[in-house]
Amino acid sequence: RNLSVKSPDFSQGIFCAVRSRMQSVSLALEELLVSSQEQNCLTVGIYESAKFLNVDPDSVVLCVLAADHEEDVALQIHFTLLQSFCCNSGITILQVSGIQRLHQLLGAADVNKDQDERKDLHCLLVTNPQVNHCRLQEVGAYCQESLRPDQWVPTLILQER
Repeated sequence: RNLSVKSPDFSQGIFCAVRSRMQSVSLALEELLVSSQEQNCLTVGIYESAKFLNVDPDSVVLCVLAADHEEDVALQIHFTLLQSFCCNSGITILQVSGIQRLHQLLGAADVNKDQDERKDLHCLLVTNPQVNHCRLQEVGAYCQESLRPDQWVPTLILQER
């Protein structure tokens, strides 16, 4: 039997394993962000995060950049600057899509406010290495495993529930 030809069952198994891993990491990230917020170890917002990184970058253990296929050039420039700073400082970075899910998780969604008045969740900093350590390890391991030469910031999709 030629082992170089992959059967449909093999491909389907890999797809299911990858999907399961992504769901597990998504859940770990969600739990990490919620527990970080409860412990006052979460900095929220692009400008707030930039200010915090300027003052105390050594206490940041994870930077989450969130966008849903946005064409906002200013946001992309901010992301590029934050990514560069975090890479140079050895801070783990993760880019996620699913802003609505972040609003659900972090209590920032208000149906009476329009998109511009909602809390800025485009950048989140987890700022304490002790925060929910096992979840931080799981998210960090995913980020390390997902690094590729063509994409230096791993991505993850958060699913609305």
